[in-house]
Amino acid sequence: MLRKLSNLLSYIYFLIFYFFHRQGIHLNGRVIVKGIPIIELVKGAIIDIGEMVTLNSSNHKYHINMFAPVKLIADNTEAKIIIGSNTRIHGTCIHAKKYISIGANCLIAANTNIMDCDGYNVSFENVKNRLGTIGNAKKIIIKDNVWIGTSCIILPGSIIGEGSVIGAGSVVKGEIPPYCLAVGSPAKVVKIYDHPQSQ
Repeated sequence: MLRKLSNLLSYIYFLIFYFFHRQGIHLNGRVIVKGIPIIELVKGAIIDIGEMVTLNSSNHKYHINMFAPVKLIADNTEAKIIIGSNTRIHGTCIHAKKYISIGANCLIAANTNIMDCDGYNVSFENVKNRLGTIGNAKKIIIKDNVWIGTSCIILPGSIIGEGSVIGAGSVVKGEIPPYCLAVGSPAKVVKIYDHPQSQ
């Protein structure tokens, strides 16, 4: 009973947040909210959430320990986060300065970080100025039906092909082809599966 009340209060909180930020948050149907997510967006930024997306910030009945709530950050006037229908996001940070697209039917496990920007430039020509820089941003595209295991890091410019699985603790930089298993840091393809259309 208390768990249902907690989920209801989380959903009401989300709806209130949406009401005050509705120019920037686009809901395309019902959203499932467990626990209270952290959502930050500046004026002009867009967070587009598909139908039946799950934003889970609660450890209750989740199979691993979740260290923090879901965090959606769109902190540039042109930043855009798109989350496709029926995608489940657990205790993950998604930080866009430019563009992050997550397809439909994706599974994103807890403690994952998806960021299209670096915090700072490496600035080796003037390391004293490093703290005064703003990192570059490159689009991230995660196609439909992707499964990202726990504690992964998806770096700027990455593309993950449809149906692929990223093993727990992996760091993705660059392109991962469709229908494959990729693991490691940096993530490498260890197995490619036949596309359903080729059978």
